[in-house]
Amino acid sequence: MNSSSVLTNWVATGGDPCGQSWRGIECTGSAVTAIKLPNLGLSGTLGYNLQTMTSLTIFDVSNNSIGSGSQIPYNLPPNLQTLNLGGNQFSGSVPYSISQMAALKNLNLAHNQLQGNLTDMFGGLGNLTTMDLSFNQLTGDIPESFSNLSSLTTLNLENNQFTGHIDDLANLPLQNLNVANNHFTGWIPDQLKRINSLQTDGNSWSSTPAPPPPPYHPPSPSQKSNPGQHSGGSINSSGSGGGNNSSISAGAIVGIVASVLVIAGILAFFLVRWKSHKPSRVQFPKNDQSFVTLPFDDAKEVKKIQTSSSAEARTLPPSAPLSLKPPPIDRHKSFDKDDFSDKPNVKKVNSSAIKTAIYSVADLQIATDSFSIYNLVGEGSFGRVYKAHFGDGKVLAVKKINSSSLPNQSSDDFIELVSDISRLHHPNLSELVGYCSEHGQHLLVYEFYKNGSLHDLLHLSDEDSKPLSWNARVKVALGTARGLEYLHEVCSPSLVHKNFKSSNILLDMELNPHLSDCGFESLIPDVEFQASEENMASGYNPPEVAMSGQYTLKSDVYNFGVVMLELLTGRKPFDSSRTRAEQSLVRWATPQLHDIDALDRMVDPGLKGLYPAKSLSRFADVIALCVQPEPEFRPPMSEVVQALVRLVRRANSSKQMDEQEDYV
Repeated sequence: MNSSSVLTNWVATGGDPCGQSWRGIECTGSAVTAIKLPNLGLSGTLGYNLQTMTSLTIFDVSNNSIGSGSQIPYNLPPNLQTLNLGGNQFSGSVPYSISQMAALKNLNLAHNQLQGNLTDMFGGLGNLTTMDLSFNQLTGDIPESFSNLSSLTTLNLENNQFTGHIDDLANLPLQNLNVANNHFTGWIPDQLKRINSLQTDGNSWSSTPAPPPPPYHPPSPSQKSNPGQHSGGSINSSGSGGGNNSSISAGAIVGIVASVLVIAGILAFFLVRWKSHKPSRVQFPKNDQSFVTLPFDDAKEVKKIQTSSSAEARTLPPSAPLSLKPPPIDRHKSFDKDDFSDKPNVKKVNSSAIKTAIYSVADLQIATDSFSIYNLVGEGSFGRVYKAHFGDGKVLAVKKINSSSLPNQSSDDFIELVSDISRLHHPNLSELVGYCSEHGQHLLVYEFYKNGSLHDLLHLSDEDSKPLSWNARVKVALGTARGLEYLHEVCSPSLVHKNFKSSNILLDMELNPHLSDCGFESLIPDVEFQASEENMASGYNPPEVAMSGQYTLKSDVYNFGVVMLELLTGRKPFDSSRTRAEQSLVRWATPQLHDIDALDRMVDPGLKGLYPAKSLSRFADVIALCVQPEPEFRPPMSEVVQALVRLVRRANSSKQMDEQEDYV
């Protein structure tokens, strides 16, 4: 159904949603406070810059056909009180940005195609009264942070694939609870049995009596206040106060022995489970490749730039970086004989579950003219990249992976790599189109970006080529920051890029940046790679990596600062042709970043002075934060994004004011 036929007064570009009475839009003054568009047959996908709508408190687009298998945007309006996306076609995971909506009261994501585990992100939603996640494909245990939903009165989790127990719901003020048709186990807490509207059918509840309280009971308040009695010490604590040591009954002794046996049994059970435990698959956000937006993504402030959510709203707790390597050996555990086997611990991945195209070696040989040197467009740490021309007119990039780069040099490693990369979707990441695993060959097929890499554009362009304008450089910095923010703060667990540099930033015809080599971090051994002679001389080596060999999220932030320095100065991160004092870009530039006069002298001569002085100064401020030698003082990428967004906004405002003055 064409949305324009039902969205009365809406226009695709420009317009005033408040002044022109757009259907479903409610305003206070010129600020949009509510979007109510349920049951209109709308289709398409939501945009990735809704967080700019800071006045929006109600967002209801329920019972449409929005999503079409794409993920719910991770940048949602931050001050919502009602979010209703129920009855659509969203897939992927529940976005983490919901955890920052402190004012949220009503959340409805029911009747979609959401998948995966719920992350532990509900601790800050103390105002939430109603949550409906029913009729999806959500899995895993209920997060412990559910126990913090102190205002929750209605919870619908029915018709999912949740597992584990529901004990974390016991002390909530629930009046309506539906957990039917899941895979819950254990016992229904007595507190929940008192709820008038309770539905628990279709689970695997235990039919045995609920276990008794643990043997130890904390002392009563009267005992605590009596200095003559010690908590847990004296047996002389009968209800009448007149008992003695000889008054322990035979039943009590039997109970103590039984408790010991039960505890021993539990320990034995978990020991067996521990020995047989294998690392679980990593979950990634799953987005659609298309980024079609509904018309309300076009409102005033949103039109200027795609922004990211505020620093306060997007700062996430640090997560353990994803690693496909086996866990380290615990030297204190008891080993089975299989633990000494020489067989590599390879996880099997079902290639049929990978939703990307499969190419044959013959197809790629034809498209690259048998991987001709004339089609070679680059060579990186993992293999060579070739330009491929296909019969249907498509031009793609084929990365031929060196088998030696794979941990066990096996096809299973490669298929697992493809599975992980295929889950990464963001406008500022290089998009995986397909793969080939045949005859011992391992190839990845990506979108081809005609403007090549940022490194080549900055450092290898000839005298006749047009240098990047200042606005283009800021655009590249902001887009790349968004891509890195996605890896660090949206993917769960967080992804460290490890190989972030200007040669891995590809530019399309509109100079939009696309970060390549994402998802390869598991193939990069920390110490060996970072200590390599080539990397040490690259200029991208953060101080902590040079010292410890360990690469973290904050190491990526450092390298992002180096790339910003390249954009500002036009210089390479390390240039042996310069004097010794100027060879290392960071060492040379850092002391001058807050000196206005020195900053002007540092700017890329190719810009010919065509840049706003204030914008340059703010750009330098961001660089200074990112390249600090102490990792803990570097900002998270969400804050970097926000700083660059503010820079662009101020630049646009100044430009508009200048144009108005010229007009007057």
